[in-house]
Amino acid sequence: MHKEFLMGNEAIALGALAAGVNLVSGYPGTPSTEVLETIAKRNPGNVYVEWSINEKAGMEVAAGAAYTGARALVTMKQVGLNVASDPLMSLEYIGVKGGMVVLVADDPGPISSQTEQDTRTFGMFSKVPVFDPSSVAEAYEMIQEAFAYSEEYKTPVFFRATTRVDHGYEAVDVKDQEEYYVNPVEGFIKDASRWVIFPRLSVKNHALIEKRNAALKDVFSAYHRNQIVAEPGENCRRGIATQGVNFMYTLDSLHGRNARVMRVATPFPFPEKLALSFLEGLDEVLCVEELDPVIERALTYICGKYGLSVKIRGKLTGDIPPSGENSMEIVGSALTAFLGEAAEAAKGERDALPQPPALPVRPPVLCAGCPHRASFYAVKIAMRGQKTIYCGDIGCYTLGNAMPLDMCDTCLCMGAGIGIAQGVGHMEPDTKCFAFVGDSTFFASGITGTVNAFYNQADMTLIVLDNSTTAMTGHQPHPGTGRTVMGQVVEKVSIERVLRAIGLTVVETVDPLDFALSVETVKRVAAEPGVKAIIFRSPCIAISKPKGRSEVDAAKCIGCRKCIRELGCPAIILDADGKKAKIDPSLCTGCTLCEQICPVKAIAGGDKNDTAQKGGRHE
Repeated sequence: MHKEFLMGNEAIALGALAAGVNLVSGYPGTPSTEVLETIAKRNPGNVYVEWSINEKAGMEVAAGAAYTGARALVTMKQVGLNVASDPLMSLEYIGVKGGMVVLVADDPGPISSQTEQDTRTFGMFSKVPVFDPSSVAEAYEMIQEAFAYSEEYKTPVFFRATTRVDHGYEAVDVKDQEEYYVNPVEGFIKDASRWVIFPRLSVKNHALIEKRNAALKDVFSAYHRNQIVAEPGENCRRGIATQGVNFMYTLDSLHGRNARVMRVATPFPFPEKLALSFLEGLDEVLCVEELDPVIERALTYICGKYGLSVKIRGKLTGDIPPSGENSMEIVGSALTAFLGEAAEAAKGERDALPQPPALPVRPPVLCAGCPHRASFYAVKIAMRGQKTIYCGDIGCYTLGNAMPLDMCDTCLCMGAGIGIAQGVGHMEPDTKCFAFVGDSTFFASGITGTVNAFYNQADMTLIVLDNSTTAMTGHQPHPGTGRTVMGQVVEKVSIERVLRAIGLTVVETVDPLDFALSVETVKRVAAEPGVKAIIFRSPCIAISKPKGRSEVDAAKCIGCRKCIRELGCPAIILDADGKKAKIDPSLCTGCTLCEQICPVKAIAGGDKNDTAQKGGRHE
């Protein structure tokens, strides 16, 4: 054993390695991404690791490995679980042979997601057991236990970590490599009665799942991480039931005050016997949790089932905010209100502490030199004066909605912009419909929508923003980059060839930083009937080093502010007098877009990277 200072996702990854994981698949998405990346980086050499094309594919790859007796881990964020739910729902009926952990990173807030969906609720819906760690160190230990439970009960299990655990840091005692569990892989044994899902098998296995989950209520009541952690004395009449990082907030806020605390580490199947022990002798319980009232509903049900006159409070009663991320302040205030006058002294102590200054507001924005800005601007100029809709997607290019670009009219989920553009076009034939999708998202979930558009004779323009990486989640490789997470150099999947194979006859590739050509291309392609595509290809500035920096000639600048008003590049600012444009050399990448649109040619000196026509490069 040795000690390391780890991010939560790193701790989860090392815990999986210590558990003898054989295969890891997944799709990048904040706050889950670093788990798979850490396993790839710390791979002892005997673990297969892949970034799958999407979460559904990752789930199926992991399931196949678990069928052989291997221990498998699949990683995703909460909205990715929606993509993976089709195989998962059936997989729970089939079961697994080796331990299989489905790591889902929930994002209360949400901080970087479309939704605040709660995987604990999904666990109940899918009948899949759920493990819910409360700290970085515990996550390291708990994922090893999750593999063991999965293997013993022949079921996939959820490992639901939230952002504050995923991205928190703690000193953790971790095993040395020679201490890792070595999982023997028996191999796949053919047995159609077990592995081929038919209605008769589903009916039989559904009954077995219900029986197993009923038994797990008792098993989890004895699980050492489900615990009553504070028992102040005989006169204690109030209890607090909590989970995850809220457990840590609760302990920090209590300061030894008179309340019984139960921590729920396995919200499904719910540890009923432990809950009964916790409820005994209490008058009121406050449930402190995020996001759904999972514990609150479970305790309310138990009180009704056993005729207990305990008042259960939480989200449903308005004592805890019904949505959003909890914090020390929110939990502390809720405990103060719940515990009454005894808490006032502690509240006063907290209020007396010096308050930190307010953080500056920094709205998300496309990076200086981002080729997406040039792509959006070219489409905007080319379509000026026409009735249009611009359907966006999930990724850096969602930021195209910000002013002054204002080029994202819709955004729903990955790949949905392609379908939405079709729906609008069928109802409004006079609207020029555009769907923007990134190169990584095209492979993950854009191909199906494009096939649907071609087959159903839609009239739309597909814009593929190809920056040769998966930028927003940390520059992971994808099928178009020609490399894998394990370092293999492979043949690139050509977006142009995929589109032509679908049937598209108008497919153009252009460098968005060649502004005049980009505008001309958009005008020409958008005028064509049916489904057509433009691939704007230029590497992300994070993977392609700039060759020069643009500068403003103050003598030539007329102060029209066109470069600022129309591009919104964070590198372009006003000078000290507030009259003329100025370029921050620490931000400028020399993309030359501002040079190309300046009406008096007052900006020069940039030298845009010319690798776009060559398919991009990684440096």
